[in-house]
Amino acid sequence: MSVDTVLPSVSARNRTAEVLRDKVVPAPGAGVPSPAPCPPAGPDRRSRGLWLTAAIVLLLLAGGGYGWWKAHRPLLPPGFASGNGRLEANVIDIETKFAGRIARLLVEEGDLVRAGQVVAVMDTRDLEAQLSQAEAQIRQAQKGVEEAERTLVQQQAQVLATQAAVSQAERAVAEARANIQERQSHVKLTQQELSRSTYLTARGYASAEQLDTRRQAADEAAAALSAAEARFGGGEHALEVARKNADAAQAAREAAAARVGAARHALEAQTQSAAFIRVNIADNSLVAPRDGPIEYRVANVGEVLGAGGKVFTMLDAADVRMDVYLPTPEAGRVRIGAEARIVLDAYPRHVIPARVVFVSSQAQFTPKTVETRDERDKLMFRIRVRIDPERLRGRERLIRSGLPGIAYVRTDETAAWPASLLPSPPPAAPAPAPIPTAP
Repeated sequence: MSVDTVLPSVSARNRTAEVLRDKVVPAPGAGVPSPAPCPPAGPDRRSRGLWLTAAIVLLLLAGGGYGWWKAHRPLLPPGFASGNGRLEANVIDIETKFAGRIARLLVEEGDLVRAGQVVAVMDTRDLEAQLSQAEAQIRQAQKGVEEAERTLVQQQAQVLATQAAVSQAERAVAEARANIQERQSHVKLTQQELSRSTYLTARGYASAEQLDTRRQAADEAAAALSAAEARFGGGEHALEVARKNADAAQAAREAAAARVGAARHALEAQTQSAAFIRVNIADNSLVAPRDGPIEYRVANVGEVLGAGGKVFTMLDAADVRMDVYLPTPEAGRVRIGAEARIVLDAYPRHVIPARVVFVSSQAQFTPKTVETRDERDKLMFRIRVRIDPERLRGRERLIRSGLPGIAYVRTDETAAWPASLLPSPPPAAPAPAPIPTAP
């Protein structure tokens, strides 16, 4: 229906209503009611007619434009497939590891951050107090180690002294044993001489004076032997005492060494405790895991968040892709690693090279937000193409998630890309912004 057919019909209805109103006359006689006059056509009815006409015209124009686009759209040569999609970047949530209060936010939405850059700092006063306590305990444990080591040195010196005493006692015992053997030989000699003198004196060949001399020498040798044996017994007793003292010193040294080991273990435990607290303090400085722009700031300074509380949402500049849906005949010829091209609606003259990184193994209905040539009347396979991260390096500020566009996939490796889909030179990288650091 056109505008010319609608407007005359509205005017004809208005003129008919005016004629009927003019022809109504009152009936003769009193008390006979006259018919109510017909209300005139007001502006509301005319406006509704105009709106209806405008809507019909818009529908006709949209249908004509779609038909023209469908009839004149460029066709891909054989060996290529295309699908509509939206540019997406991997979304990373920067979250807290521990419950706490946000002390500082160092970036804002839209800022470009680098991997390892501190973006927020949590309140760590309680952890810093624990760290001070742990460091004091480390100093105390260090003193304990030093004292135990001094005691161990003393015990080692005592062990050496007792070992020297044992060695001296062993030498004394050995000398006493040799002296006994010497005295025993002397006693045997004097006894033999006494026996000969007694034999000779009895027969008159020796004097009594010689016999007395031999007897006195034998008695002196026996006395010397008894003294040597006594000294040998004392030496053995001294050796036993020295050995007991050496054993006691060795046990004391081992106990001191054990105390040194325990003190060192205590020092190591305190050191590890302090290191653990330092790690917790460092983990309360939230860092960006990858290069990319900050998309959203979810929390503000002073807010208390639980463990896993979200502070920022950022985009991974190294993982920018587009998901498209292709029917079975085309999806079956797509290979992982195949070359692809992406053309965004916002930059129709810029062709971005990409590669296929995922091909779904199961067919599915395309989402409502994705338009295909067959308008979701068939099962489709999801294909993911990813932009080369090297092309995005230094151009992280140009990344925009959600931009619609078309992805072209080469299904035949021998097919040559059309001239209109040859990669465009990468855009100039913007000047890098200064990266803030945590004070």
